Amino acid sequence: MPEIARKPMPVLARMLGPVLVRMLGPVLVVPVLVVVVLAGCTGAPAQGLELKVAGAFGARPTIDFPEGKPAPGLQVDELTAGKGARLEPDDVAIVQYTAHVWDGGRNRLVDSSFTRGAPAAFPVGGLLPGLDRALEGRTVGSRVIAAVPPGDGFGPNPPRGVGPSDELFYVVDILGAHHKGASVEGRAGTLAGVRVSAGARPALQVPAGAPPARFASTVLERGSGPKARPGRLVVTQYAGAVWDSRRVFDTTWTSGLPKAFKLGDGGLIRAWERALTGVPAGSRVLMVVPPAYGYGAPGFPAYGIKGSDTLVFVVDVLAVY
Repeated sequence: MPEIARKPMPVLARMLGPVLVRMLGPVLVVPVLVVVVLAGCTGAPAQGLELKVAGAFGARPTIDFPEGKPAPGLQVDELTAGKGARLEPDDVAIVQYTAHVWDGGRNRLVDSSFTRGAPAAFPVGGLLPGLDRALEGRTVGSRVIAAVPPGDGFGPNPPRGVGPSDELFYVVDILGAHHKGASVEGRAGTLAGVRVSAGARPALQVPAGAPPARFASTVLERGSGPKARPGRLVVTQYAGAVWDSRRVFDTTWTSGLPKAFKLGDGGLIRAWERALTGVPAGSRVLMVVPPAYGYGAPGFPAYGIKGSDTLVFVVDVLAVY
């Protein structure tokens, strides 16, 4: 799907993040062998895992691995129990995390949200099987650790940097949860003849006739949350339409699953960078996007978008991290 990427969005699975990883190998269910709740216990030994994780919640952790490889099977521990919303299937969890290969030797770091300067978005129910088991039912504000065996991880077809028999170790801090169908209760509005209906799931109505030549955007509903800035992760629901055909080519409201994007890293079309920068969370934004602010001369053929097409987007800014 084109979403609003100028180029294919970086898939976290390629760097050991869990997005879409179920497409990389078979799902082999292994029972959870250890689930121990240690409320408020950062820096303490993880019972059953025989290692130590230190550092404040939301900060990059330090991990003291014991000698030797981990015990067989999926092992999970909760070092800090949060008091926020509980993660449910189809939620999008916003997390800070690190991932190591636990081999009893170097135990090398293979991925971390901290190296990219922004949290990551984890779709609960679409992760590595071991991570789904570790995170589902946890609450926002929790620090969860998980030793994930290959059968509950990438299986026989792991991404580059991970071997088929590698055991993984994750530290995951749950910063936020966004439920399926989340939306801004925005008011109706217009821009350059484009109409947007009010309510939780806005409808776009694009007028007949030639589109305007210039980029334009307006905030239909202004929230009061943190402002979107370059380098920050923005959680959204959105719909996009082609002006000439008045065809909706992409919408998250069909699935109801929010999407998260990082501003300022060159991965978004120019219109989104310009229209969303400075907009607070809780806002609804409408924009009219000429080709130079969208996909440019190449267009997006896979979605029937020509290089000459003007686009229209309505975007709910659910949260900013």
